[in-house]
Amino acid sequence: MDRSSIIRTTAWLWLAATVVVLVLGFRQAIFVAPMEATMGNLQRIFYYHVPHAILGLVFPYINVAASLAFLYWRRRDPLKALSADALAVASAEVTVLFAGICLASGMLWGKPAWGIWWAWDARLTTELILWLLYVSYLLLRRFSPTGQTGVLSAVLAVFAAIDVPIIYMSIHWWRTQHPAPVFGGGADSGVDPAMMPAFLLNLAGWAMWGLLLIGFRFALERRRQLAEQEAALLAIEASLETPQ
Repeated sequence: MDRSSIIRTTAWLWLAATVVVLVLGFRQAIFVAPMEATMGNLQRIFYYHVPHAILGLVFPYINVAASLAFLYWRRRDPLKALSADALAVASAEVTVLFAGICLASGMLWGKPAWGIWWAWDARLTTELILWLLYVSYLLLRRFSPTGQTGVLSAVLAVFAAIDVPIIYMSIHWWRTQHPAPVFGGGADSGVDPAMMPAFLLNLAGWAMWGLLLIGFRFALERRRQLAEQEAALLAIEASLETPQ
């Protein structure tokens, strides 16, 4: 079995495992986990909002690590730099997706819980800033001058990553309308143990889904890069063959 066949088989197996975990997570979240005493069934959005919020703070670090690798390798080994740049753009797109779902699900939760769709408190505002930074990252890659895309976007990625610990610590540093930390927030934090399987299954399932998207998008970006390289080589060969 050649390398491409192994990759395809692995991807299909990963997709199948992801679907199984997400289905189990859905069953636990909707039908098995006990109803929360205060919010009732509205609390079940927790099993989707919180995993996306967590993963939306994890994937930026894949982006910044790949961006730093690109800056390191761009003169030492251009081929490795291109692979790092492909991983950077793939993880940035998935970050936009997960941070967007986090914001949207938070608004859906906030309207019935708080009576408003949005509050300009520290947690929500810094999360929105992160989403806007990565939207800007993708726009920069689309419209930046040829030859400068990787460097400019890598610098923006480093800047965007600084917002991640600010988001995490915002509800510790400032008094906000956002609830206190569910995990690691003190003696009264945590959830009923009967709710943990639903949370952990959904966290695992959406993490697997996010990694699958990153892998798929990485492969597409590498294919685009190779097509551009091939087109450039053909253009050079054609110019050399053209009589002066």
